[in-house]
Amino acid sequence: MSKLVRVGVDVGSTTVKAVVLDEDGKRLFADYRRHNADVRNELVRLLEDITTDLPGVSAQLAVTGSGGLSVAEAMNVPFVQEVIAETEATRLNHPETDVIIELGGEDAKLTYLHPTPEQRMNGTCAGGTGAFIDQMATLLGTDAAGLNELAGAAKTEYPIASRCGVFAKTDLQPLLNQGAAHADLAASVFTAVATQTIAGLACGRPIRGRVMMLGGPLHFMPNLREAYRKLLPDVEEFTTPEDAQLYVALGSALLAAGGPANRNVALPEPLTDLIDRLKSAPVGGESALMRPLFKDEAERAEFADRHGRERIESIPTEQATGRCWLGIDAGSTTIKAVVIDSLDRIVFTHYASNEGDPVKAGVQIVRNVRAALPEGAVIGRACSTGYGEGLVKTALTLEEGEVETMAHFKAANYINPGVTSVVDIGGQDMKFVKIRDGVVDSISVNEACSSGCGSFLQTFAATMGKDVREFAAAAVASKAPVDLGTRCTVFMNSSVKQAQKEGADVGAIAAGLSYSVVRNALYKVIKLKDADDLGPKVVVQGGTFLNDAVLRAFELLTGREVIRPNIAGLMGAYGAALIAKEHDDGQGESTLAQVRDLEDFQVTTTRKTCRLCQNHCNMTISTFSNGERHVSGNRCERGASLEKRPKKSDLPNLYEWKYKRIFGYRRLTEKKAHRGDIGIPRVLGMYEDYPLWFTILTSLGFRVMISGRSSHDMFERGMDSIPSENVCYPAKLTHGHIEQLLSKGIKTIFYPCVNYTSVKGDRADNSFNCPVVATYPEVLRGNMESLEEDGVRFISPFVNLRDPAKVEQMLVDTFADWNVSLAEAKAAVAAGFEELEAVREEVRNKGAETLEWMREHSVRGIVLAGRPYHLDPEINHGIPEVINGLGMAVLTEDSVADARLERPLRVVDQWSYHSRLYEAGARVGDEPDLQLVQLTSFGCGLDAITSEQVQEILEGRGDVYTQLKIDEVSNLGAAKIRLRSLDAASKERADKSASVETFHHKKAGHVHQNAVFTKEMREAGYQILVPQMAPIQFRLAEPVLQRAGLNVKLLEHTDTDTIETGLKYVNNDSCYPAIVVIGQLIDQFVSGKVDPDKTVVAISQTGGMCRATNYAALLRKGLRDAGFAQVPVLAASLQEVETHPGFELDKKTLHRVIQAITLGDAIQKMLLRVRPYEKRPGSAMELYRHWDKLARQWFATSRADGLGKCSFRKLVSECVRAFDNLPLADIPRKPRVGIVGEILVKFHPDANNHAVRVIEDEGCEAVLPGLLQFFEYAAADYDWKRQVMGDSLKSTWGKQLALKVLALYQAPVRKAFARTGGKFSAPTPIMQMAARSTDIASKGNQAGEGWYLVSEMVDMIEHGCPNIICVQPFACLPNHVVGKGMFRPLRKRYPEANLVGIDYDPGASAVNQLNRIKLMIAAAHMADGSLDFSGVPQDEVPAAPSCGGCAGGAPRRGPVALGMPTVRS
Repeated sequence: MSKLVRVGVDVGSTTVKAVVLDEDGKRLFADYRRHNADVRNELVRLLEDITTDLPGVSAQLAVTGSGGLSVAEAMNVPFVQEVIAETEATRLNHPETDVIIELGGEDAKLTYLHPTPEQRMNGTCAGGTGAFIDQMATLLGTDAAGLNELAGAAKTEYPIASRCGVFAKTDLQPLLNQGAAHADLAASVFTAVATQTIAGLACGRPIRGRVMMLGGPLHFMPNLREAYRKLLPDVEEFTTPEDAQLYVALGSALLAAGGPANRNVALPEPLTDLIDRLKSAPVGGESALMRPLFKDEAERAEFADRHGRERIESIPTEQATGRCWLGIDAGSTTIKAVVIDSLDRIVFTHYASNEGDPVKAGVQIVRNVRAALPEGAVIGRACSTGYGEGLVKTALTLEEGEVETMAHFKAANYINPGVTSVVDIGGQDMKFVKIRDGVVDSISVNEACSSGCGSFLQTFAATMGKDVREFAAAAVASKAPVDLGTRCTVFMNSSVKQAQKEGADVGAIAAGLSYSVVRNALYKVIKLKDADDLGPKVVVQGGTFLNDAVLRAFELLTGREVIRPNIAGLMGAYGAALIAKEHDDGQGESTLAQVRDLEDFQVTTTRKTCRLCQNHCNMTISTFSNGERHVSGNRCERGASLEKRPKKSDLPNLYEWKYKRIFGYRRLTEKKAHRGDIGIPRVLGMYEDYPLWFTILTSLGFRVMISGRSSHDMFERGMDSIPSENVCYPAKLTHGHIEQLLSKGIKTIFYPCVNYTSVKGDRADNSFNCPVVATYPEVLRGNMESLEEDGVRFISPFVNLRDPAKVEQMLVDTFADWNVSLAEAKAAVAAGFEELEAVREEVRNKGAETLEWMREHSVRGIVLAGRPYHLDPEINHGIPEVINGLGMAVLTEDSVADARLERPLRVVDQWSYHSRLYEAGARVGDEPDLQLVQLTSFGCGLDAITSEQVQEILEGRGDVYTQLKIDEVSNLGAAKIRLRSLDAASKERADKSASVETFHHKKAGHVHQNAVFTKEMREAGYQILVPQMAPIQFRLAEPVLQRAGLNVKLLEHTDTDTIETGLKYVNNDSCYPAIVVIGQLIDQFVSGKVDPDKTVVAISQTGGMCRATNYAALLRKGLRDAGFAQVPVLAASLQEVETHPGFELDKKTLHRVIQAITLGDAIQKMLLRVRPYEKRPGSAMELYRHWDKLARQWFATSRADGLGKCSFRKLVSECVRAFDNLPLADIPRKPRVGIVGEILVKFHPDANNHAVRVIEDEGCEAVLPGLLQFFEYAAADYDWKRQVMGDSLKSTWGKQLALKVLALYQAPVRKAFARTGGKFSAPTPIMQMAARSTDIASKGNQAGEGWYLVSEMVDMIEHGCPNIICVQPFACLPNHVVGKGMFRPLRKRYPEANLVGIDYDPGASAVNQLNRIKLMIAAAHMADGSLDFSGVPQDEVPAAPSCGGCAGGAPRRGPVALGMPTVRS
């Protein structure tokens, strides 16, 4: 009989591993190897090696790993979730371990084992993983092992973004170009990786005790382990087993034979049979295909001929004569040089990698130029441009430097006079220059993401063993390009691997990536809505466009024939040479270094931290052997000065002035502070309201202690308690500020939640704060251990600053222990508001004074418009000083805002900080010597709404809009390019307007008349398109509206095409539901399915502080951009934000709509309850379809087949009886998994990647809340709103009545459910839910799903459903607080809570989402000891179809994970 072994296979994103154990657990074989994206063949070779070492064995084999699911399906063996596998291996070999940190190729995992198990995995970002380390090593010209060796010799470190591999490149490259030591950069990369794990995965739970490090990167790189040690001082002990890289495979081998985490034993089979099955398994094809780049040879020939024409003449260098000019473009990864003669012909070119040392490369260029030019030819002048412009200019003594955007424009305009757009895609940057009237009008640079630059293609080509040329040739020849989306570089690996598993060849992938590069440029940088926006003359350039595949993809996607000069890669250098020629006075020779100067050319690099201001710039000082010196890393001119005591700039900097004014208060002495000390953190809203709170608390006799200035160290101090990894940096900083106050011994901290701000003479629609600014203290309370220590009081009442009387009452209630009287509170509040107004008046006066000074001194100014907290130098990274360094004054938006803006705006003007941003835009548009630059924090969802409105206001007045995105990383490379380009463009505009009137001064170009849905349209039968949200409920509401005479059509499904339309017409930083819904609606018009002159579109409008209030505004803009401005947008809201004469629902219709939602909720609950247990597969869906049909009949006519004309009560009763009578299998109850979160993503199967389907396929029962309860939530805060916010009695009574009425609608369902013997349970009354949860999240959390989201989770946990998926759009602001922000307090109260937050957006990886849900469900099965399916025949545990009315469209899934009942389809 053959020997039985257990085999564990781990298929990772970059490697495959196998471990073989005998029946006693002794290891017989182990190996680890890279698969280079050829997973199947490498795995076959690995398994064949096992048969060579262990011939004739029978194996129980289980597969794990991020790429293991499809392999398990192909081999028909169990799949083990990888975190479960590594936990099992650790449990047996190192039971004392408290925390496991594991890094893989594309994933990072953190597993807490004691006291309560909890498992975390990276979500939408693959920064800080193995693939990230490989990318960084390549950039430093080494491999991962070399990177580790380098890090050991480090002397200093730099802040580097680990959030994104491409951002990190953007940080590393300038440092490389500035001559930073490779060793220091290697260590910085490792620190960035460790920071990402701690900040991105710990999410509020500290890493302590005994920590084990697993996975390839941590196993092979001791210096990476060292980086974790430094950042985690509280850890008792770190261990790394000798075989750390094999632990996941080892766990899989252990679980193949059963165990506590596994009820599904792998069947013993000859290993050779398993190998044969893997070899012969068909490749499943799910990746969508795109049009071939060239359909035939004729297309190819026409393309080649057309692009062969645009040529700049060149002559051999030896023929050069007379005066010549040199341009050097020192780019991020390459260095280019061009010499031109008096006829603008090219006489010399150079294009090569800079090998990370632009000075050395530049020296070589000068040697080559000097050696190659014949006698009689001289260099008259030289100009540098690009990232290394300043360094090369100083080292090689060139006359001038020019910002790269202007150099590119100069060259493009020379080749194609009257050019309207220049698109440049380089190694890591994308630039889009729009030209109007021969002057640069706007410049866009990629700030948020570089997935789509040249290095992106280079990286992929390298992983497939090709160079870029071979890659491009394969792409051009491909007949079936794969659609790979527009994702993050690292996550696109998973799309590529999926395509490879399906048999796609290199050409199909290369062509797909070429499309992706261009789509990224079009949607994320150019934000192109219509090809006409590019204008008639488009020049494309940059090395990436030398790739024919990228060029062709650009032409196909824009429908434009564009010009690619034959020197596309040299355009920056050619433009620099033209500038040198233009500025040459014809006298003498250039100061460019002579060959003799370069004989022993040396550079010495030193580093120092400048202490002249709080920015503490890390400067790199390069001193050249010719005596020249170049300083980089400085934000202002003082840092670069050679003087002992450099003078400060005389230019006004209102950021610096306002920062000092806001916080420049003297606190009471200890003697005078009769009520003691109270701390205030210097964060978020305090940058606006500190004068108010300081004055109030000082008046009440407190000594106000404010936390210190922000710094990166402060961020690191608090980062292990940050629960949401993608919340904005200003919010992340608050944790460090609280820690600092506590470390100073301040035990009482006051940090109120301010929903409404105080605004005088306001013209806006509302005065909300952003959800994060308003409610972040709730997150701090729930996630910071230090706030739970004895004696600490964290005071964070909810406040409405629009109502001073309520502020007075709040002070009396909050400070009852200090005996604050109402009279004291009144006096303090009056003084506080007076001081706040005085400060605002001072800011306005300072603005007027600054403008006067500017005009006296002929200086231009930039209004740096952001939020109040952008004053923080740690957040703005010294951008105000950079602007001063460019010779311009800096003003704040509130210093220039006046009431000149014409209204109504397109958006609902709901947030107070943004109201003045809009007003400032109007002022800047009217003043020729002002420019506006909007500062945006990465992850700020509100700016997806506001930035486009500001842009419309400025462009409506003929002005330019510039936006800068900032986050925790202080590299200002891209920001400096933008600011210098803006400076150069505005100077050129000023010069032009002196001779030609190009300043298009016009008013109110941003005001548009909205189309309204009229009664006449209703009577004419206009079709009303309604986007899908809750499939079961909306299908029932549709006939109700049709019966009322509204020609409603429900758009049931979304797909990749409609989401692509959404990406095209909606700002890509908007939340996922907006992209889904608006894409679905606009696609109907773009595809020609409906008549725009006879159609209305409907969309919901919430009216609160969340962005959803502005969905209607986003939809209107999208329709206008798509050319359908005539289509009325019907914004439906409970608050009646807008009114439409044609959409007035009578009471009867409203009554039936509520009935439809009530019945829909009941059917949803019953279907989800019975479907996992149905005796006959498909019977639950048959029953659902039958009742869907009957209910739709009833709502249309009050009659239904078999029931005749009947009451709602009868309809409900019969429906419940039918579901109650459905035959079910006699099996135990399965683990229940709830879905909560943002309303659309929660209910819409296409938006949540069919989460219900996944849950049921994994052997669990899905639980979804009802839709009606969301409307109850809107009314259930009546008591809180009255007491705290000062709502009127009328509003309070109205809400109470609404709740009573809604309860009456639910009565028939409750009665019918009561007769089912507990099979179906009625929903918990909303006020009961609130009472159980508001101690975790106050009713003051009003944004989005607000406190109701926490109530849903509490209710589920208390009713036997502790496993919950919280679904949210990526960067959803309310969910930072009430979603991820409440996981820790929930787990604290309910240790059994098994929670996972899943982010959804168009770029999120479905594989990663599925993996994280599977992990959570595996934990649910492990916790659920009652589940035992060993005696159940397989045919009685069927696979379930998708949820409700959305049964179609979800991909089928194969065998279910190990540790679960086996479910075969």
